[in-house]
Amino acid sequence: MNAPAAAPLRLTQFSHGGGCGCKIAPGLLRDIIAKTGFAMIPKDLLVGNETSDDAAVWRINDTQAIVATTDFFMPIVDDPFDFGAIAATNAISDVYAMGGTPLFALAIVGMPIDKLPVETIRRVLEGGEAMCGKAGIAVAGGHSIDSVEPIYGLAVIGIVNPKNLKRNAGARPGDKLVLGKPLGVGIYSAALKKGKLPEEGYRAMIASTTQLNTPGIALGQLRGVHALTDVTGFGLLGHLLEVCRASKAGATIDFARVPLHPGVLALARAGLVTGASGRNWTSCAGDVTLGPAIGDAERALLTDPQTSGGLLVACAPDAAGEVVDIFAREGFERATVIGEIHSGSARVAVR
Repeated sequence: MNAPAAAPLRLTQFSHGGGCGCKIAPGLLRDIIAKTGFAMIPKDLLVGNETSDDAAVWRINDTQAIVATTDFFMPIVDDPFDFGAIAATNAISDVYAMGGTPLFALAIVGMPIDKLPVETIRRVLEGGEAMCGKAGIAVAGGHSIDSVEPIYGLAVIGIVNPKNLKRNAGARPGDKLVLGKPLGVGIYSAALKKGKLPEEGYRAMIASTTQLNTPGIALGQLRGVHALTDVTGFGLLGHLLEVCRASKAGATIDFARVPLHPGVLALARAGLVTGASGRNWTSCAGDVTLGPAIGDAERALLTDPQTSGGLLVACAPDAAGEVVDIFAREGFERATVIGEIHSGSARVAVR
């Protein structure tokens, strides 16, 4: 009698959370790092951790500054190549979100060596290297450990002219908010884990999470862009609140204009949401006002952790058309204006 065939190995079975949903909740993170940092900020450190920005920036001279970031997480998908590609795209995004150009990367690798075949681990790294190749950068080294859960990501070094540096601070009352990618990656990942994600949903998920946020370079050179970040683990509301706090302003979002991935609203209504979405809401609820049309599913999408999510731009009203055009030229057809910045306290209203 033949022995039963072994169940196929699933990367996600080794991780307690996946993608940017692994992030520590924003409220807890603020408590953890509240008393860390420099007693005196060095004059050439243009961006540190003071506004929870996407990367650190160090000025070399009047026309050059180094952009440095790191990002890594546990599997959000089971295919090792796709996991590596998503993690690399997500890490490189932080350089684009500062208006910078990536130069090279270092790999961060933690794998359960006794549980994963060498070929599986190799495919993770190949996925990351493939996306670095698309970004025009090399993986120049890195560090690896034997860990309980699979972990992969990159430390990425980039460069930016300080005059083109964009931060999550600087949004002005009257600015339009433009979102570069649809929401719903966390919803897709929750459905995938439960075996309820259709094939077309998986294809949409991979296409989105492996789309490099290259418009950030051109947006950095656009004077009408006042603030720039990317939407990742804290969801749209969490990252927009970071912009509001850093800019000392409020914001309004028109939910009907927020781009969503196909089918995610129905999946959210079926209860296929991540635990991170609830933690994100707990962290930001005190600073958010939801309109009567915003139900539990809509709220879950607004706090849905976006692995390798889109750029969020605050720009002058007369620059909004050019911002959307920049996105469209680089293949971001769903980029659109979703709201605006207004004066007042650092709160977000969703109508």
